[in-house]
Amino acid sequence: MSPNLMELSASTLVLYPASQSEESKKENGVLAFESNFPQMKGEMPKEFFWPSGDLIKATQEELKEPLVNLGIMKNGDEKAIANAAELVRHACLKHGFFQVINHGVNPDLIDAAYHQIDTLFNLPISQKLTAKRKPGALSGYSGAHADRFSSKLPWKETFSFLFHHQGFSNSQIVDYFESVLGQDLQHTGRVYEEYCEAMKELSSVIMELLGISLGVDGLHYQRFFEDGVSIMRCNYYPPCNSANHTFGTGPHTDPTSLTILHQDQVGGLEVFVDNKWHAVRPRAEAFVVNIGDTFMALSNGRYKSCVHRAVVNRLRERRSMAYFVCPREDKVVKPPEILTSKNEERKYPDFTWSNLREFTQNHYRADAATLQSFLQWQTSSNSSNF
Repeated sequence: MSPNLMELSASTLVLYPASQSEESKKENGVLAFESNFPQMKGEMPKEFFWPSGDLIKATQEELKEPLVNLGIMKNGDEKAIANAAELVRHACLKHGFFQVINHGVNPDLIDAAYHQIDTLFNLPISQKLTAKRKPGALSGYSGAHADRFSSKLPWKETFSFLFHHQGFSNSQIVDYFESVLGQDLQHTGRVYEEYCEAMKELSSVIMELLGISLGVDGLHYQRFFEDGVSIMRCNYYPPCNSANHTFGTGPHTDPTSLTILHQDQVGGLEVFVDNKWHAVRPRAEAFVVNIGDTFMALSNGRYKSCVHRAVVNRLRERRSMAYFVCPREDKVVKPPEILTSKNEERKYPDFTWSNLREFTQNHYRADAATLQSFLQWQTSSNSSNF
């Protein structure tokens, strides 16, 4: 078995004050990440230490990703749209990251969504554990992903949930929050219902621009994702005394199609470009957009799914919200013919998002080689079935 294959663990780590007894750390035999303390006291648990080879420090350089004005998509200015598409094309050929402004998402909604991050992660640990993510699932609470891994744990808490683009009631997220956290979280669910609707609309505009930038029918990718099921994730990174020895999120590419991220002003997102790490500047008025492995395959490898990570801060907490755009699970992932009709061979065989999702959730820890490892695994699995 490959050393990259996921190391599973049945327990979730709890971080309580160092003075608390070992017996009191147990909650019904399950451990969980406790972030209600402003800083970890005492020595950091060994599960959070990362190998020195992974802990390459970032340069002081910021990533020179373009700032794309999406307002031009509404006024129909063809020249401005062509210029924006060229900015996106250049960025995606090189590293797959850009930021968007004038995106149409209400700033008050963004603020409300951040407020609900505080509501979620300030809940008592016993209540958070009622929403604990089950093995192989995408939704629920996770403390340091220790339900999946037993070493190199990220210093963070997450709460994730699915958003169906169509065919579901307009209270799907409210219903989910009530079912796992109780009726007191009904308002939180409503805020994220509205936020995800805004992200769906925003992702549709971005997909149109990506299509134009690739010389594809502007509606091609919009149609491909119109019946998708995306993933919304709230991230909370507590302050950490040993910030130089751990990560909030380790180096990886996103296996999903597109990530639309809003990060607070603390900063911490870094991208590996030209053999060094670059910081991505937080912009309150912008969303960070990056290409994932699935869209890299949909572009026939033209656009890059770039390695990135999140570092933690010694003194300040960090919060972010990531909306991962995904197709319907059974959709076959393959590029449009126009990208393979000019003597350009296919870079990747067909696959479905459900297979890639299953691989990353149950067999592999996302890293810099997720897609290639998945394709090898898929080939091996198909061979073993004959």
